[in-house]
Amino acid sequence: MVLSPHLLEELRQHYRRLPRKPTTWLFPGGQGHTGDYPVSARVCWNACREAAKRAGIRKALHPHTLRHCFATHLLESGADLRTIQMLLGHSDLKQTAIYVQVSQRHLSTAASPLDALPIFASYPESSVTK
Repeated sequence: MVLSPHLLEELRQHYRRLPRKPTTWLFPGGQGHTGDYPVSARVCWNACREAAKRAGIRKALHPHTLRHCFATHLLESGADLRTIQMLLGHSDLKQTAIYVQVSQRHLSTAASPLDALPIFASYPESSVTK
């Protein structure tokens, strides 16, 4: 998984602020988040809902939405499907191809292989258009 240096710094600051340092889980569950077990899936769902509400997002948002957004942003930033497949942990590239929504921006930036043919470069522009 890719870990942003900015996120790493935020996680370090989070850890430093904790009154009781967890020994196993960075995000422990239980009352006051001091348990010896991780936060529950429900806590993650509620955090996503609260973040969406604060951001003014009215659509349903859940933890898997973040995974989908991560993959879509990677694709739009130029990452190839094989890299995205590895980061998502998919065993089959078909899973990744179906999972990742191809954006219009990504489609419009694809260059035609015909543009790379040397035949067009050797003709003067006036003879090609006639």
